Amino acid sequence: MSFVALKMLFGDRAKYLMLLAGLTFSTMLIVQQGSIFWGLMTWSMSGISNVNAPVWVTDPNINQVEEIKPLADTAVTRVRSVPGVEWAVPLYKGVQRARLRDGNFEQIALVGIDPSTLIGRPYTVLDGRIEELRAPETVAVDELTVERLGGPNKIHVGSTFEINDHRVRIVAIVQAQKSFQNIPFVYTTYERALRITPQERRKLSYVLVGPQPGISAEALAGRIQKETGLGAYSGDQFGWKTMQWVLKNTGIGVNFGTTVFLGFIVGMAIAGQTFYLFTVENLQQFGALKAIGASTGMLARMILLQSFTVGLIGYGIGIGLATLFGLTAGRGGVLPFKETWPLLLGVFVALMMICSLSSVISIRKLAKLEPAVVFRG
Repeated sequence: MSFVALKMLFGDRAKYLMLLAGLTFSTMLIVQQGSIFWGLMTWSMSGISNVNAPVWVTDPNINQVEEIKPLADTAVTRVRSVPGVEWAVPLYKGVQRARLRDGNFEQIALVGIDPSTLIGRPYTVLDGRIEELRAPETVAVDELTVERLGGPNKIHVGSTFEINDHRVRIVAIVQAQKSFQNIPFVYTTYERALRITPQERRKLSYVLVGPQPGISAEALAGRIQKETGLGAYSGDQFGWKTMQWVLKNTGIGVNFGTTVFLGFIVGMAIAGQTFYLFTVENLQQFGALKAIGASTGMLARMILLQSFTVGLIGYGIGIGLATLFGLTAGRGGVLPFKETWPLLLGVFVALMMICSLSSVISIRKLAKLEPAVVFRG
């Protein structure tokens, strides 16, 4: 019966192509929008993923990683005194103004890291040596900085530019995850960052902390909060806190959620209507099968086989088209596009639901079918 079911499916080429187009479009739309959404969420957490610290100590009222509320310099010493802390180093982060030799200006995210350990540095160095940050008046820049400040011909290892009227020399080009604001990252030492930025009473943005062996980041963060009264989060906790803030205070979640929901509805509507027409037009064939002893359950399995077969084909083509779109439109990091296996699994489950629900309409029709229909007209 499986062979008969598939022959009926592929034999009606028009209906088959309509089903395939609907399910492919639904899959492509959900995967594309879901990947762009998760790419944006990844960008929103770039300030955390680029630093990659186990525990972040912050102002207790902070909402997300880009909301800098400076701490007192004594916060580092207070954190180091908490039992279970292996190390604690300061981190500066702030938006500053860079100036090229030709007079052009560009906003940058200046990150000041501990000079002795270089904790908070990007791990992928594309050119130069990031250890040379310990030399006077030096910085490391990411690829976006190179692009924004004039391209490789103007910005490279050894070239100079100004930050707040302080001339700095590039010693390394690093790879960093883009930020939600799409501002380039420039790295230097913590003390140098304090010196070249405008005077403020407090400049310590965060304290980065590492737990001693055997202590989890979450447990240490809770201990720091209890003993110091400061905010403390593991990297994962801080990332989710940032993501929740973005979803709550922007329309990103609603916009992408609506598009994904519409993709699901469109796929179900097209598949349901097409399967129903397919069943109606083949009532005599199904009636003949019932007349020779096929049960309603067997016919239902035939319908489900047809539905899942075209669904799997549409799933494969839809993912391929969405991936091709991501590779093309997202080339060079222009578009945030990040496919993940949970997304692909979720889309697969959604598509199987579409196929199952659309098959129910046809199965109900077949349950009421009388074998005598084969002898009519």
